[in-house]
Amino acid sequence: MEISLVLDSRDPEALATFWAPALGYVVVGSVENYVLLMPDGAEGPKLLLQRVAEHKADKNRMHLDIEVPDIEGVASRLEQLGATRLSERPMAEHDSHWIVMADPEGNEFCVCQAADA
Repeated sequence: MEISLVLDSRDPEALATFWAPALGYVVVGSVENYVLLMPDGAEGPKLLLQRVAEHKADKNRMHLDIEVPDIEGVASRLEQLGATRLSERPMAEHDSHWIVMADPEGNEFCVCQAADA
C-alpha cells in the first residue's frame, strides 16, 4: 500500500514553489488543475496540489508534520520561502516540541523535533 497526499489550493503552481523546497521534493509535472510533487531521491508519499475555487476557511482537519533535528532553523528557512509562524514560540507536550506554521495559502503544518534528535 502507498499513501498519497492531496492538498487543495487556489494556485497549485505557486504553492508548488513553497512545498517542493520545504519538503525536499521536486515538481514532476502539471496537467490542468493539478501539480504533482515527489521526493527528490528519497522515500516518501506523493503530494498532489489540486486547484479548487474556494479559499481555505477553517482549521485543517489533517496537517503535515515535518520532523527535523533543528525546528528553529527549519522554521526560519520556511519563513523565507513564504510560510508564517502561527505559534509565537515552540509548543511542548510529552517531551515533544513543535512550531505551528502556515503555508502561503494558510494551510497549517507543524515543524516538529525529530524523535531521534
